[in-house]
Amino acid sequence: MPNQALTNWMSTLINYVRSGQPDLTNRQMALMLLVYETPGPHTVRGLANILGVSKPVITRALNTLGALGYLRRVRDETDRRNVFVAKTSTGQEFLDGFQRNLEQDSGSTRSRPAKERGLILQH
Repeated sequence: MPNQALTNWMSTLINYVRSGQPDLTNRQMALMLLVYETPGPHTVRGLANILGVSKPVITRALNTLGALGYLRRVRDETDRRNVFVAKTSTGQEFLDGFQRNLEQDSGSTRSRPAKERGLILQH
């Protein structure tokens, strides 16, 4: 018997791959969700501590996410040494679409078997 949560996640990921959106790594997606779903301000150091990775790992992920327009760096005007990680409208649109995909898949998997959704994988 397949695990329903994993089946839902698989369906969401398959739809995401098919969507043509840029492929994000798990680290990049975790970083996106942390910035968008938890209260800020967010710093590279703070995000690195939460994820248990080094600051260069966060910097590399921010470089990619910044190039996609999903996150941006903002200098702290009160202390120019600090740089905050900020949301963008493009990043919000991306996550809104991902959320819709999750919600759609969650509802559709309850009503239709995997075979009907075209999710039977060949080994």
